[in-house]
Amino acid sequence: MDRNRIVMLFGAALLCASLLTWFLYTKTVVKREVPRKAILAADRDIPLGTTIKKTDVKSVGFLENDIPAGAILTADQVVGRAALVPISKNEPLTTAKVSSASGVDGIASSIPNGYRAVSVPINDVSGVSGLVQPSSRVDVLFTRPGTMVEAITSTILQNVKVLAVGRALFPNQAADPKASKMPVATLLLTPEDAQKLELAKNEGKISLTLRNPLDAESALDGTPVTTDVLDPDGQARSRRRKAPAEDPKLLAALNAPPKVPVKEVPKPPPPPRAVIDVFRGDKHVQEVFHD
Repeated sequence: MDRNRIVMLFGAALLCASLLTWFLYTKTVVKREVPRKAILAADRDIPLGTTIKKTDVKSVGFLENDIPAGAILTADQVVGRAALVPISKNEPLTTAKVSSASGVDGIASSIPNGYRAVSVPINDVSGVSGLVQPSSRVDVLFTRPGTMVEAITSTILQNVKVLAVGRALFPNQAADPKASKMPVATLLLTPEDAQKLELAKNEGKISLTLRNPLDAESALDGTPVTTDVLDPDGQARSRRRKAPAEDPKLLAALNAPPKVPVKEVPKPPPPPRAVIDVFRGDKHVQEVFHD
């Protein structure tokens, strides 16, 4: 056999053996780059009911086959929502673990400690013509109906946060077609204010006044307003009742010393009369002699 042909056959065999060895090495020894997908996980332990912030989450890479169902991919899908279950650090975030964007499933866990959510019925008049929105700040007015003497209006609560209007939790949120036709406003109150509001709901009429969210001053002392303010004469009488010192006669009467009751001296009894019994036979006569 030609020597050159032997060298060529040996070289071809060596090349085939090298290619086969490289193929087996890449398949069994060299680790292949497995594609990963970025999802969000907790960057710290998140307790139940906590409103999730951007600093509470981080992006981590997961194998596509290991990604849990309903995994959250971007921070916009989770920031501002409440945790429905306790979430551990590095645990993937899913839609089942946080409240929905437009639902009420997380409203209870989003109420701050020490507060209560109380709903009051409103209409276009008592609800400031629909201008009251979630996160608005309002004052609560109570009006007790009755006669001109009995009717009063007073501000019973000030600078109260509106938690929801109907089933809407965010401003300008589309109305829920399943919601009640009579809208209600849910207010965030302390337990004491919740009792006061519930009493006012059963005793009279409730209405809301919209205020600037930057105005946190409680300017009113809660003094009831009566019907005296509706006419000048009644207002003048109200001022006189509040300031009695403006009336000199009334001021003199108030500063006069108290009268000491005078004991009446009983009259002496009349002097006794002289009575003489006179007997004339079987007749008895009494003679009376006056002084």
